[in-house]
Amino acid sequence: MDGWETRRKRISGHDWCIIQLGVPGLIHGFDVDTSFFTGNHSPHVSIQAGCLDQLPAFTLEGDRTGMAASDSQMAAVAKLGSEAWPELVSVSELQPGYSDCCHNYFRVNCNWRVTHLRLNMYPDGGIARLRAYGVGQRDWLSVSTNQLVDLVALTNGGVCLGYSDAHFGHPRNMIGLGRAANMGDGWETARRLDRPKELKVDQRGILQVPGWEWVVFRLGHPGLISSIEIDTNHFKGNFPDSCRIEACTLTPEEEAQCIRTRWNSGKWQVLLPPQKLRSHHRHHYSETELTLSHPVSHVRLIIAPDGGVSRLRLWGRLTPTTAASINQRRPTSKL
Repeated sequence: MDGWETRRKRISGHDWCIIQLGVPGLIHGFDVDTSFFTGNHSPHVSIQAGCLDQLPAFTLEGDRTGMAASDSQMAAVAKLGSEAWPELVSVSELQPGYSDCCHNYFRVNCNWRVTHLRLNMYPDGGIARLRAYGVGQRDWLSVSTNQLVDLVALTNGGVCLGYSDAHFGHPRNMIGLGRAANMGDGWETARRLDRPKELKVDQRGILQVPGWEWVVFRLGHPGLISSIEIDTNHFKGNFPDSCRIEACTLTPEEEAQCIRTRWNSGKWQVLLPPQKLRSHHRHHYSETELTLSHPVSHVRLIIAPDGGVSRLRLWGRLTPTTAASINQRRPTSKL
């Protein structure tokens, strides 16, 4: 089976494991997938969560498939006190791994940062996949106001809040890890149907077209953006002709209103004026090319007329005022 299956338990207790999240953050839900475990799925599970100030120093001792955890592993993991971690999902029944019932969804409201999960199965059995859904959150208390940070990165809590078109690829891909593996790992729109029959350019060589596509991101932390990277990696015959970036600062109430109005707001200000783009290229824009000198919380990338972008990086610094306010609001869990 392509999953985690334990032996048929013949001693007291139940089976469990500790999982380190790929990206620490706030968790909104789980999918406990029992696919293909039809006569051997775990009948019940619960999920606990912890936020560790320091990562555990121990590692697994090679492939121990077919064996129980060693005494040294059990002694090391006991130091985490995971049995006392807060419970996100109470003991719940799982359905077997048939295609019509294998996805067991659980909605949670976790408003504090999580780094590790404890998955408990009762008493034993098999689980194919565990998926944790949420929003990344960095420990901003550990970030200096002099440190350059990619404020929009998924790993730092950047979130896609709205977009005009995502026909070939979702815009949230642009804030993912590393460079894009292929075009599907970026944002690509459909071709706009309002393109002129004959295209014309201005003195800078930028196409003069009536329409554009857009995407809005909330930064992981408000900050002063000092440099930008727009990467059209892999987009060779379908890159945008040009782009521009707008930015603003919004309260949660203003953000909710903008979502209702499809981001038709007068608060947007130009951060990066229109720029001609190239195919399959990393475009870098320095502080001298940016037009805002104050912190922002939201950005809107606008491309014309359409096309694909693989990555967006917004490098900047936290400001003392915003850093303090965010840290005061951020719930902490010292376990």
